[in-house]
Amino acid sequence: MVPAVRFSHLGLYVRDPARMERFYTGFLGFVVSDRGALGPTQLVFLSRDPREHHQIVLASGRPAEARFTTVNQISLRVDDLAALRSFAARAPEHGATDIQPVTHGNALSVYLRDPEENRLELFIDTPWYVDQPLREPLDLSLPDAQLWKAVEAQARALPGFRPVEEWRREFAARLAVT
Repeated sequence: MVPAVRFSHLGLYVRDPARMERFYTGFLGFVVSDRGALGPTQLVFLSRDPREHHQIVLASGRPAEARFTTVNQISLRVDDLAALRSFAARAPEHGATDIQPVTHGNALSVYLRDPEENRLELFIDTPWYVDQPLREPLDLSLPDAQLWKAVEAQARALPGFRPVEEWRREFAARLAVT
């Protein structure tokens, strides 16, 4: 039996710690829990949860020529569709680029790049499961009822469509076997 693990935090090498701190605190509402240096590396610890000293660590030292990191994306769950719309609307004023609202059938997401081009995903779950991967454009300008109706109709037409609770029960049974 493999002992349980739980995700705690991630660290990002950055070029400009102060700029990145402003983005993560000003745009996403993280709070600096600590800061300091380990040798030449400047560290900024950020959290939105008092039970977690840090959820994101910004570490100086990313080479100026480095365009991509090995992190594919940082995914953050938000409370509801209104929050998702708010983040999408506010992103450009905080230096975010490449803003893409999409549906995955099982989630509604807004992808964007932070000021150093790390990819973020802000998302809410839907009550459905569909086979993954799936990525289709999402029109956040639609009224709530119309948006949800369109997303559900699209999801119902896809392979594997079922209530997410049904998928979770099936997956839990698979986990119990391992």
